[in-house]
Amino acid sequence: MNTFDVIVIGGGHAGCEAAAASARFGARTALVTYKFENLGVMSCNPAIGGLGKGQLVREIDALDGLMARAADLGGIQFRLLNRRKGPAVRGPRTQADRKLYRQAVQALVREQENLSVIEDEVLDLVIENGQVAGVVTAKGRLRAGAVVLTTGTFLRGLIHIGDKTWPAGRMGEQPSQKLAERLAAYDIRLGRLKTGTPARLDGKTIDWEGLDRQRPDEEPLPFSLLTEKIEQLQIDCGITRTNAVTHQIIRDNLARSAMYSGAIEGIGPRYCPSIEDKIVKFGDRDGHQIFLEPEGLDDDTIYPNGISSSLPEDAQHALIHSIAGLERVKILQPGYAIEYDFVDPRQLERSLELRAIPGLFLAGQINGTTGYEEAGAQGLIAGLNAARKVSGISAVIMQRTQAYIGVMIDDLVSRGVSEPYRMFTSRAEFRLSLRADNADERLTPLGMEWGIIGAERQKLFVEHHEKLAEARKFIQSISLTPNEAAHYQLQINRDGVRRSAYDLLSYPEISMEKLTQIWPELCRFDGKTREALEIEAQYAVYMERQTQDMAALERDEKLVIPEELDLDNISGLSNELKIKLKLRMPRTIAEAQRIDGMTPAALSLLITHIQRYRRSAKAVA
Repeated sequence: MNTFDVIVIGGGHAGCEAAAASARFGARTALVTYKFENLGVMSCNPAIGGLGKGQLVREIDALDGLMARAADLGGIQFRLLNRRKGPAVRGPRTQADRKLYRQAVQALVREQENLSVIEDEVLDLVIENGQVAGVVTAKGRLRAGAVVLTTGTFLRGLIHIGDKTWPAGRMGEQPSQKLAERLAAYDIRLGRLKTGTPARLDGKTIDWEGLDRQRPDEEPLPFSLLTEKIEQLQIDCGITRTNAVTHQIIRDNLARSAMYSGAIEGIGPRYCPSIEDKIVKFGDRDGHQIFLEPEGLDDDTIYPNGISSSLPEDAQHALIHSIAGLERVKILQPGYAIEYDFVDPRQLERSLELRAIPGLFLAGQINGTTGYEEAGAQGLIAGLNAARKVSGISAVIMQRTQAYIGVMIDDLVSRGVSEPYRMFTSRAEFRLSLRADNADERLTPLGMEWGIIGAERQKLFVEHHEKLAEARKFIQSISLTPNEAAHYQLQINRDGVRRSAYDLLSYPEISMEKLTQIWPELCRFDGKTREALEIEAQYAVYMERQTQDMAALERDEKLVIPEELDLDNISGLSNELKIKLKLRMPRTIAEAQRIDGMTPAALSLLITHIQRYRRSAKAVA
């Protein structure tokens, strides 16, 4: 069969999530990739999650995506980052076994109904009547009502090691040259970005004695609601540091680095800099930490997280051998930089559909992001919306108030990127409500409405939701007076006001554990439910205030700017803002508000003219 509802191009993290989401919705979906065996490959760091990124993984899972389940099956060092801080900024993370993670993704793809994997190369798009109608591959043509493009670093990918350069999508794989040329021919604005990866080391040749160790959590916290317990063996990582000798080697060879010789055109990620960048920008430091991360339980390869480089091989050898514990290490593969084409994401709708070519959706690094988690989250939304478009259903638009996924997509579409985009908790205005721990409560009901939640997840979610509701009702029904609280050494104001156990949990020094000593009946609720309730109660006071701000933003999101509005006739609006508005083409007042230089006075002018336009349009009608 050569006809599908949706075709997904690329088998990376974005492509797998896009194809699975489309198929879960019920669309006949084809995933086109060079080789099935490369589905789920972790091209760079063998880890999933982290600060901001962990929230994205939890949200992918809440919408029944693949990444969290694969991470739970392949994770070999689970850690909850920022554990000592508030739940809003905690980030679940796991070091992964590359092979186990890849196998888990492939198994999940195989199990997915409505999904076919085709091993082929896409050379061009089929455009009919101004919109996508399929793709041209090396072996023929495939037809579809919508296409999702997830090319990662493959669009005109170019690897750099010192002065050596060759075309590649990643080490050992060919780039996509012809498709990049075709996109440019459609007058789509392309840019150039860069990312990098460190050398790979032979763990058997590392001197582990004397190096610090990073240990996993004693009780690994799964990413997925569907995972009852982490069964995989958990391991330590090693920690070492660069030193003055390392830094001098790098300085002596900077002119030979592809990053600093002028060979690389693309802009690299500010938040994941190469070791050359670190020495140039933070040269006053006496050392930079390096995490020695095993790539698998039965694989001696070590990923030295923190020394990404595009220096020549001899310089890489010298700097690595200058580091404690690595003096005699065998280098299995040198580090390298890779630059690639991306599409300016301001050309996208918030559904991730490209305005210039209806029916074409983009997800992942092609939109200017970096990271597996950012790619997977975009892929899920793009795949879902592609399937909805084919079915004649309006697109899902994830709001900033609903999820980190919404924050990311809105940032990309409204602001664009000047460097590879990475998710952080600080990007979310409403991070108190967008926590990793409540992703299921926030998003699974939406996923059920959208028709992408499987029966197993729906059953578990409903059970958990009912347990939480029962526990909440009970804890709100039991209470203490201030005098009774003092009897149990609970410090609250002696104001005569009786407080429920739910209210008491909002006090930082009062925990669920203390309350179970007063009300042993609380022990009938399982630990997961008690913990969820404790976090919810802690944030209840803050959430009341944040809810008002969220409502205001949602109101502004609904205030649509008509395409026909003549910006040039708005007197009082600066020429600079008129130019920015025409360039960004914001869809709503909320989007316009996030444009650099936008003022309250300018927003007020816009709103006034929108209201006038609507009144005149009604009068004509």
